[in-house]
Amino acid sequence: MKKWLERYKAVIIIFLIAIIAAGGVALFYKHPWGGEPLEIVLTNPTPVLEPEAEIYVAGAVVWPGWYTLDGDSLEDAIIAAGGATSDADLSKIKLYIFESDASFEPQKIDINRAEDWLLEALPGIGPTLAQRIVDYRNQNGPFDRVEDLMEVGGIGQAKYDGLRDLITVQ
Repeated sequence: MKKWLERYKAVIIIFLIAIIAAGGVALFYKHPWGGEPLEIVLTNPTPVLEPEAEIYVAGAVVWPGWYTLDGDSLEDAIIAAGGATSDADLSKIKLYIFESDASFEPQKIDINRAEDWLLEALPGIGPTLAQRIVDYRNQNGPFDRVEDLMEVGGIGQAKYDGLRDLITVQ
């Protein structure tokens, strides 16, 4: 084997050089390196909202909710919502723009299935009241009507009136 390798050593080297040269030529014709380099400039513009836009700010902000802003920027919307919370990841902001003639109706929360953390998303329902609703449901069975929520301690007519359009029983 050594003898054979020494005999054809020069032929093998020439063959490898020819393959490398042919590959280089093919690569050059496939990706020519001529002309001016293309300059790419990345900018991070602040999106500007339409004049008199009504927007919903949610997520890791202090006061999520609907805000009417007059041609302000996305940053102004976050500031209007009390600013970002300490655990907010501002690199993952998503902006949803609703058509002005489209109606937006939030999904109703089924008080027979909702866990306490979901009930806390309702206005005026904190951790204590959410736990009372879950405890009531566990002790008395599912609610038959949304009005039955007023049987839970701490929920009167005024609080129920603020929740009635946001809840359902199924």
